[in-house]
Amino acid sequence: MPEHAHDWPVLSLFVIGSYWNMTEIGEMFISGPSAILYRAGAAHRNAIAAYGFEQIEIEFDPEWLGGGVLPRGPVMRWSGGPAGREARQLARACYAGIEEQCLRKAIYGFLGVARRSAAPVSAGWIGTIMQRLRDVPNLKVRDLARDVSRHPSWAGSAYRQTVGEGLTETAARFRVELATRLLRETSQSCASIASEAGFCDQSHMIRTFRRVLGRSPTDVREERRSFRQMNQGIHEPSPLG
Repeated sequence: MPEHAHDWPVLSLFVIGSYWNMTEIGEMFISGPSAILYRAGAAHRNAIAAYGFEQIEIEFDPEWLGGGVLPRGPVMRWSGGPAGREARQLARACYAGIEEQCLRKAIYGFLGVARRSAAPVSAGWIGTIMQRLRDVPNLKVRDLARDVSRHPSWAGSAYRQTVGEGLTETAARFRVELATRLLRETSQSCASIASEAGFCDQSHMIRTFRRVLGRSPTDVREERRSFRQMNQGIHEPSPLG
């Protein structure tokens, strides 16, 4: 995604996938519950990782939001911890078709929490567990805790506090990421994709998609057709040549 900027502030909420975010405050690899606030005119670009990424962008007039809550810096990034958890909840509220007044209140509340939140310190074992879940998303908490020599209840609690979501939520997100890629890049049946991505069955995949993405696997596959039609339109020469 090439460098660009917006005429209004933008709040970008992570949904699935991973990417490198590059701004004037440096680079950051984003692969979990997080949010980025760009001031108007703040240039940024993204390098998309292998599984792609999806985000929700909310562009707004500062007057609409109300004064005194926007951070002063050109770019603010929050990843994991309480801010990541709140960003995840805000993204889900957007799926539900939240009304404008409620959305404004939710954004205001998120920024209040995010400004008070210190960046969580991520221990090495957190990354180990994430990789294990990506490789085998059906692993039990006790198995993951044993892999990193931690007590299951402590590991689960510490993971949630650091990442901004629970172990089962991360596992569900990884399943959705893989299934989304297969839906967009292959012609496999939904039943086959559900099995390959680690879902119990197709119904389980549909329920998880609606919870994580706010739409169904069928919707995601239909988007693939729309993307292809749009790209064909972009590359077709104009009538004037």
